[in-house]
Amino acid sequence: MTDFHTLDLTRDPRGFATLWLDRPDRHNALDARMIAELGTALAEIAADAELRFLLVRGRGRHFCAGADLAWMQASATLDAAANQADTERLAEVMYRLQALPMPTLAVVQGAAFGGAVGLVSCCDLALAASDATFCLSEVRIGLVPAVIGPFVIRALGERAARRYMLGAERFSGARAAELGLVAETAPAADLEPLVDAWIARLLDNGPQALRACKRLLDGAGAGAPSATVRPFTEGLIAAVRVTSEAQEGLAAFLEKRRPAWQETTP
Repeated sequence: MTDFHTLDLTRDPRGFATLWLDRPDRHNALDARMIAELGTALAEIAADAELRFLLVRGRGRHFCAGADLAWMQASATLDAAANQADTERLAEVMYRLQALPMPTLAVVQGAAFGGAVGLVSCCDLALAASDATFCLSEVRIGLVPAVIGPFVIRALGERAARRYMLGAERFSGARAAELGLVAETAPAADLEPLVDAWIARLLDNGPQALRACKRLLDGAGAGAPSATVRPFTEGLIAAVRVTSEAQEGLAAFLEKRRPAWQETTP
């Protein structure tokens, strides 16, 4: 396992991992080193066939304060080619995160500004403290949320994305839940029990079925039936039905017992 300076990648014996943003003294702000390490960590995670799912979290008071100001100042002095390479590295992180083969769950406390909203949007699910603060603040300093834009628009919907990208106004975790950016919220003091409940919920499900369901969600796009979607969905369920996991799940249901993957979860 790679040793990181700005991240902490931990594995739970129950079969999932947590990727911690670990610069609490800088409110987990993104800089060049963290972006590079995120790329490495996500490649390692993608290659781990045993992981059931991934949590993305931030240590300390805040999930992530967005871009580190010192890094942004340094970026402003780069020439065109270096600037292009810089943005490509950030984009690679976002695309790798959303393309992970296992489900991903972001957990947000405190601030989630700028690129942090992109990280949340790239995850399949998110939880937040009800008083967490989200903001797409780029236009206030003369920038645009370009790299994260497609993921944020998909997560928020076009009209809400226009409001919060153009207005740069802050909104709470509770509002994020109303918009569908996060699945559920809780008071900050009750966030950990909510996370534990979601971990238990995901652990109840077939590990390979979770991955197959993510392929379904990615492959079906917006959900509109089409000539290409139909054979994809037909082939997916046909392949899943004959797996040992599916056979075990059906047998357990008929025999009114827990399936093997629940019995073997520590």
